[in-house]
Amino acid sequence: MLKLGLTMFATDLSMSVVDLAREAEARGFHSLYLPEHTHIPTSRVTPPPTGEEVLAEEYKRTVDPFVALGAAAAVTSSIRLGTGICLVAQRDPIVLAKEVATLDALSGGRFVFGIGYGWNREEMASHGVEFRGRRDVVREKVLAMQALWADDAAGYDGRHVRFEESWSWPKPAQRPGPPVLIGGAPGPKLFAHIAEYAGGWMPIGGAGVKGALPDLRRAAEQRGRNPDDLEVVPFGTLPDHDKLEYYAALGIREVVLRLPSAPADEVLPVLDTFSTFIG
Repeated sequence: MLKLGLTMFATDLSMSVVDLAREAEARGFHSLYLPEHTHIPTSRVTPPPTGEEVLAEEYKRTVDPFVALGAAAAVTSSIRLGTGICLVAQRDPIVLAKEVATLDALSGGRFVFGIGYGWNREEMASHGVEFRGRRDVVREKVLAMQALWADDAAGYDGRHVRFEESWSWPKPAQRPGPPVLIGGAPGPKLFAHIAEYAGGWMPIGGAGVKGALPDLRRAAEQRGRNPDDLEVVPFGTLPDHDKLEYYAALGIREVVLRLPSAPADEVLPVLDTFSTFIG
């Protein structure tokens, strides 16, 4: 059965994440994902990723996803809680490993680590991240975090991440760590990274998935992995029955639907409409 998740740009003006998580779980949704931006520099050199001329207001006002998902975990019991996506390149990997492990442990193993490389050059520059090298930075940070989650004592000695052998608890409830899903457009480097250290792909919007699946499977096989073990989770979709049946026919098991970033009186009717697609 195809499982349906949700994502919303949670902000200081939108429906609260605590209320949204309660309402989503009550309606039988499988998951709730939150995006992040630490800040948006006002210089606005990088064009909006949506292709629009003006950057949408919600990008400037996003809440911290880990704090918000921790609050959501406290008032729910079954819904999966994820980042969609976490900007790993902009975060300290030791601190982030602790945040992920703590959230997964406190939620009883319900966390999904959706990550991405990022698009906003000015935002990255504020964190000391060079845009062209961000993919390699993300790779090393995730590999370092996975070592901290899996082992009693772990260190890492890479080009971008280095720390001596260390202890770090709590460990995630999911062993050896929570699933890592990488968001982004299809391509050889993305699929090579997924095959190396991730559990699946989050195609943003879901366009072109069918044509890209053979390349993803080939990348997994080249790493000696079973392609059937990789999840493909179309992200930010607006549903209709034909589209959902199409995804199910491709063997996709979860689709994440996009809610408006708005107050509860606007979000709840959309949530009710989306709930009619739950099988």
